[in-house]
Amino acid sequence: MGKNIRTKEVDELFDAVLSLRDREECYKLFEDVCTVNELLSLSQRFQVAKMLTKKKTYLEIAEATGASTATISRVNRSLIYGNDGYAMVFERIEI
Repeated sequence: MGKNIRTKEVDELFDAVLSLRDREECYKLFEDVCTVNELLSLSQRFQVAKMLTKKKTYLEIAEATGASTATISRVNRSLIYGNDGYAMVFERIEI
């Protein structure tokens, strides 16, 4: 069993994210909280999830995003067995 992420500290982080008003505020916080590589990895996974949702092949995704097949597979597992977070967000932003 994995670690429990539902902690007071994670709640506080999410509350901070929910307080952000626009993209510029997101940049300010995430550039302070994340390393450049962490932020780029998160955005890469998001793009991989978008492309998987649009039924792109692993090869197409790897070529477009630079993601490894291991990353693509991990994101695919999240889409299939996860908490439907990607689906919820994609529906809201109409990908």
